[in-house]
Amino acid sequence: QVHLVESGGGLVQPGGSLRLSCLASGLTFSTYSTKWYRQAPGKEREWVAAISPLGRAGSSASYSDPVKGRFTIFRDNAKNMVYLQMNSLKPEDTAVYYCNAGGAYWGQGTQVTVSS
Repeated sequence: QVHLVESGGGLVQPGGSLRLSCLASGLTFSTYSTKWYRQAPGKEREWVAAISPLGRAGSSASYSDPVKGRFTIFRDNAKNMVYLQMNSLKPEDTAVYYCNAGGAYWGQGTQVTVSS
């Protein structure tokens, strides 16, 4: 049985940083495309960042335009965890952030609130 558990959310001031973590059981992250999504109140869930499975040349990352240059997705294969480092946070980054593996498995989400 697959479980994804996100953590690391919280309240942060504009310009601050947070690191979200996603821990997997029942699957190996390095063999899946793993993505972060977010959903703000009253809005649809949107894709934020993705990291490809581990290949011969390593992995590649991609980002949505609103977070490009501020967020970094990376994976620790030994710990079977995926992270989202979020810097220069803005109030519009406020949302529940979700981890997704392989398009099929979702975590429960972690709340990020950016406010002064």
